[in-house]
Amino acid sequence: MTQDAQSDAMLGGRVRLLQSARGYRAGMDAALLAAACDARPGERVLDLGCGPGAVMLAAAVRRPEACFTGIEADAQALALARANIGLNGLGDRVEAVSGDVALPFSRLGLPRFDAALCNPPFFDDPGALRGPSPERTRAWMAVDGLAAWTGYLLKAVRDGGTITLVHRADRLADLLALLALKAGSIRIRPVQPRAGAPASRVIVRAVRGGRAPLVLLPALVLHPDDEGKHTPQAEAILRDAAPLVWG
Repeated sequence: MTQDAQSDAMLGGRVRLLQSARGYRAGMDAALLAAACDARPGERVLDLGCGPGAVMLAAAVRRPEACFTGIEADAQALALARANIGLNGLGDRVEAVSGDVALPFSRLGLPRFDAALCNPPFFDDPGALRGPSPERTRAWMAVDGLAAWTGYLLKAVRDGGTITLVHRADRLADLLALLALKAGSIRIRPVQPRAGAPASRVIVRAVRGGRAPLVLLPALVLHPDDEGKHTPQAEAILRDAAPLVWG
């Protein structure tokens, strides 16, 4: 574990999280993705690119009868994820392993998962982003492109399993085209930063082999205005562990 790690809290203190002071730090996207997990008892859930473990740990607290495996390529982030698993006393059903989307899923030697969660890097064009600090580059820049991430997810879940991602709203068309290669029954939850503003994020869920029509759900509004406070719905999700439902 690195010496520059700082302690944060999620879900109103239910989850303690050591994060790098200089590297990528999990925030709103991770919290919403964890809330979108609806794994049933006994199911196995993959968190691809788990970083320090924010998504899988928050999801594990919400879903106490499911098991979670995080895959992370960065050694420093992987060490933090393993430390955070122990810090939260979840070692009996949460693990973090070394893996890379550039390599075949079969290399892990794991059976396919019932569900997968993923917050892929938001950029795959170096010209579209003023370079982040070296410690954050991998988290922000998908060197292998978004297709590598969706392709890995599609191979990592069983038929009938779910894939849930959070991404930039302007990449929705790309996400849909890539997921449609092997998945369907897609549901989309737009996320608006405040009332009246365009969606900045989308949370997309697809079923491997699904055939149901696409459904566009009502947007989640994070702030009612520019004052910084959360809407009651967002506050319930972020602090009280309310689920982000797919119905």
